[in-house]
Amino acid sequence: MTRDLSKPANAIITRRQALVLAAGAAATAAIGTSWLSSPAFAQRRTKAAEVPVTELMKPGPLPEMSMGDEKAPITMVEYASMTCGHCAAFHNKVLPKIKEKYIETGKVRLVMREFPLDNLAAIASMAARCAGEGKSLPLISAMFAKQDDWAFVRPDPRPALFNIVKQAGFTQESYDKCITDQKLLDDIVAIRERGADVFGVDATPSFFINAKRFTGSPVFEEFEKTFEGILTKS
Repeated sequence: MTRDLSKPANAIITRRQALVLAAGAAATAAIGTSWLSSPAFAQRRTKAAEVPVTELMKPGPLPEMSMGDEKAPITMVEYASMTCGHCAAFHNKVLPKIKEKYIETGKVRLVMREFPLDNLAAIASMAARCAGEGKSLPLISAMFAKQDDWAFVRPDPRPALFNIVKQAGFTQESYDKCITDQKLLDDIVAIRERGADVFGVDATPSFFINAKRFTGSPVFEEFEKTFEGILTKS
């Protein structure tokens, strides 16, 4: 799992204007800089093994991005960062198997939540949200599938990211408008901060399966074992 908590979560509040300005300007020195953790931030996190279902599933500032039957016996909540290599590996290699065996058969519902580890991840998350109803998760899948083509491009990764998101119908104008939306950025930050402060999320990807923290390796066999254990008891 990718861990990045060396700077405070509230640092994004002080630097968010810089992010918005950087997204709309030619210079992007701030892009790719981490702003998310510090010793003070670490002290206020608790890594709960289990959290109340009602608290975990409480509506946030943005609609949930999910796939699968809402009445499925298993709900898996994922916290992910768009620039996280382990998150990309899960979405590219593991999730297709989970979809085929468990999501498409009505056994599992997946809820994906943003936990951006850097400014570029926040911009990618904003683009996914702006894609529109029914397009956010497919765009996330496309961005993870081509992560190497945009996430590590320097000095300015935004044109490379635009080449991905334009396939979802973005124009340059709509893309620029999206990634300079202060309210959207604030809402994504709020999701990330709640994940850290309330549920103790400190790494990506992090999973909760029926409100219990998944502590196994994020490979299909480990998820399969967990799912089957729940299904045999239901």
